[in-house]
Amino acid sequence: MNHSVKIGFSFGLTSGIITTLGLMVGLNSGTHSKLVVIGGVLTIAIADAFSDALGIHISEESENKHTTKEIWESTIATFVSKFAFALTFVIPVLLFPLTTAIYVSIVWGFTLLGLFSFYIAKEQDVKPWKVVIEHLVIALAVIIITHYVGDWIAGTFC
Repeated sequence: MNHSVKIGFSFGLTSGIITTLGLMVGLNSGTHSKLVVIGGVLTIAIADAFSDALGIHISEESENKHTTKEIWESTIATFVSKFAFALTFVIPVLLFPLTTAIYVSIVWGFTLLGLFSFYIAKEQDVKPWKVVIEHLVIALAVIIITHYVGDWIAGTFC
């Protein structure tokens, strides 16, 4: 995998997992509605994938050290990976009751993030458990915070 594609893939995978899980957990806590959670995931898969891809595009351009081809490779890899990984979280919501789907999604997201973090650590020749734990703790923080924000919104506005 070339550097530009790796940048886009890494960003898209990580953002796709953490953003989608945070959104799902928060929407579930606030609404307990399958329809709302599915709508949120589809919105993330489309709007946030485009937004992240443009963000990577502009970031790579601003470095002023990449070719146009490299910039577009990163842009496309970001969009495709964010879109694809975000969409995978719809499957549990379609197959299971919502609460179960949220737990399945968290396990799925942590598995993907853990495996990719392990791969990154091995590639950089650093201790994998430190990298894996660091990334999973950040993801867990997002999940906990969005859960309580969803509860707060439901309690305040509903």
